Amino acid sequence: MVDFELLKRIIEAPGISGYEFLGVRDVVIEAFKPYVDEIKVDKLGNVIAHKKGSGPKVMLAGHMDQIGLMVTHIEKNGFLRVAPVGGVDPRTLIAQRFKVWIGPNEYIYGVGGSVPPHIQKPEERNKAPTWDQVFIDVGAESKEEAEEMGVRIGTVITWDGRLKRLGKHRLVSIAHDDRIAVYTLVEAARQLAETDADVYFVATVQEEVGLRGAKVSAFGIDPDYGFALDVTIAADVPGTPEHKQISQLGKGVAIKIMDRSVICHPTIVRWMEELAKKHEIPYQWDILTGGGTDAGAIHLNKAGVPSGGISIPARYIHSNTEVVDERDVDAAVKLTVKVLEEIPELKL
Repeated sequence: MVDFELLKRIIEAPGISGYEFLGVRDVVIEAFKPYVDEIKVDKLGNVIAHKKGSGPKVMLAGHMDQIGLMVTHIEKNGFLRVAPVGGVDPRTLIAQRFKVWIGPNEYIYGVGGSVPPHIQKPEERNKAPTWDQVFIDVGAESKEEAEEMGVRIGTVITWDGRLKRLGKHRLVSIAHDDRIAVYTLVEAARQLAETDADVYFVATVQEEVGLRGAKVSAFGIDPDYGFALDVTIAADVPGTPEHKQISQLGKGVAIKIMDRSVICHPTIVRWMEELAKKHEIPYQWDILTGGGTDAGAIHLNKAGVPSGGISIPARYIHSNTEVVDERDVDAAVKLTVKVLEEIPELKL
């Protein structure tokens, strides 16, 4: 089962796209240190943890950025107007608690507000709120007070989400997308025994705004093979037909076949399936038509990189209540380790 305290540190550290330095980057560096030969941070902020080998160069990417908000305007009465950083649905802001980051690992609290339904027109109550209708309340009575509290234009905001257990095997939190994959990389680095592969574990930046960190880190590493570790949709909830569920919690790691950003190399896909069967790792398939992963950038690097994807099913992604199953996480770790141990023998 998962190392709850390590996962908690990784998940709850702040770092929306472009602002990973606010906390999560240092946590990730410390987590990787015991298990790799060297760590560097590139110019865009990617953490590249290198376990040296003489065989094929393998890049595994899991993004450490999370979606969030940025202050665009401070009202005269102290309320904050915000814009999304990444795919944020304004409906997820209402009546929620937030952390407004006024410095590295330093925040004040805020709450998400909108016009109360009691005074809305009937036709307005049936519509989803727009960005013009939501705001963040930090308790300030004026713009000057908000600024005295440390708020500025460009201040970034995350949900106040904590990692909690949900039932026997489930974990709920903000930012499982994609901190659960970063945790998987750290755990794979810990469990990896011997391999000839030259392995680069990369905690990428700015995935949520366009796979930007993966693009530059892949250019710098120039891998022979690439793998993206990310969540995938688990729509295994009431009202969703089975053929639209994408994946299911508790059924194992999801081997990616395709998403909107990449068609995984078919030989790699089938080889990963054979590995899962050989080592009795529970698995399912991942065909995601409405999203992408870092593999979308990696596989287009230079003259092209044969790429695959290791996915962890997650419910309610891009919210403050993302849910994963730790049995699926364990399966993802095991498959990642076996990929690294046996990839020197892979022939495309």
